[in-house]
Amino acid sequence: MKLIKWSSIAFAVFTVVLTIVFFAWWTMKDSIMFGSEKFDQTKWMQSAASIEKDCKRGDMAYDLQKNVLGKGAPRNSVNLLLGRPSYEDGNAMEYDLGKCMHVYHGLLIFFDENNRLINSRISSH
Repeated sequence: MKLIKWSSIAFAVFTVVLTIVFFAWWTMKDSIMFGSEKFDQTKWMQSAASIEKDCKRGDMAYDLQKNVLGKGAPRNSVNLLLGRPSYEDGNAMEYDLGKCMHVYHGLLIFFDENNRLINSRISSH
């Protein structure tokens, strides 16, 4: 009976610790996966057509998202900075980041009705 009780307690503690570790990773995953380089416009443009590197733009995505793209930026300024998007639809556009961590990722950028940046996020496909 004691063995079952201690096993249950151990399993509960393990589950709680695993849950905490998972959610800690989840909140920091973009900075961990995509935050190793500062944004470099020249490198960004050159990487657009590159097939040599899997995660061709991913290393710059977090810095770009957090430090370069400011809320309220005009759409035409974003286009000048980043070049032609991989996909564009209405008030959103996406830039291909490449295959990072075995999954294809993109940087989604959303604009309001006045073509001002309202949000950006890293998505997986």
